[in-house]
Amino acid sequence: MLGERILKLRKKQGLSQEQLGEQVNVTRQTISNWELNETAPNPDQLKLLSKALNVSIDELLDNERKEVLMNKVSNTEKLAGMIIKILKVFGIIFIIYIVFIVIAMISLGIYSFKKDGKIETDSVVSSATMICTMNKQKYQIEFGTDNYFKCNNCSNEIQQDLNQLVDFNNLDESINNVEEYFNNHNGTCD
Repeated sequence: MLGERILKLRKKQGLSQEQLGEQVNVTRQTISNWELNETAPNPDQLKLLSKALNVSIDELLDNERKEVLMNKVSNTEKLAGMIIKILKVFGIIFIIYIVFIVIAMISLGIYSFKKDGKIETDSVVSSATMICTMNKQKYQIEFGTDNYFKCNNCSNEIQQDLNQLVDFNNLDESINNVEEYFNNHNGTCD
């Protein structure tokens, strides 16, 4: 601080408080008050003080500004550090939240429990496509576990018959039923 610098520079010059006071036109008590940081010199006194101590006014004051600036920078760095830590904690909490949501969505979306306790995969859609021929006419039949059914080139009657044979929960049985239908009507399926 300024008072400490005045004391240090006064001793370096080999001056007593009384001698320095005479050069600056103040009392020994005023010099003591400055050195104890109880009071500070006014601008005119600073000019005389800098001449008596052989330093510039900037040298007398810069270190004090530097300390204040360093304290402000230090406090700002501490505050920035705390903010960064807080943001890291919020970031980690946010990531954990997102992971939790994703896991919950996956576990609730993919698996559902049947009444007998077995796990059934609902979100995976299975499908089958069959090419069958009857009376030299080719039919492309498509069906899936998502209740999808399509029969290209099928008449309304054939489409209704096949739609009744398809069990959307059991594609293997549905394939067998469609093949049997075409076999019973003198047709074949590939």
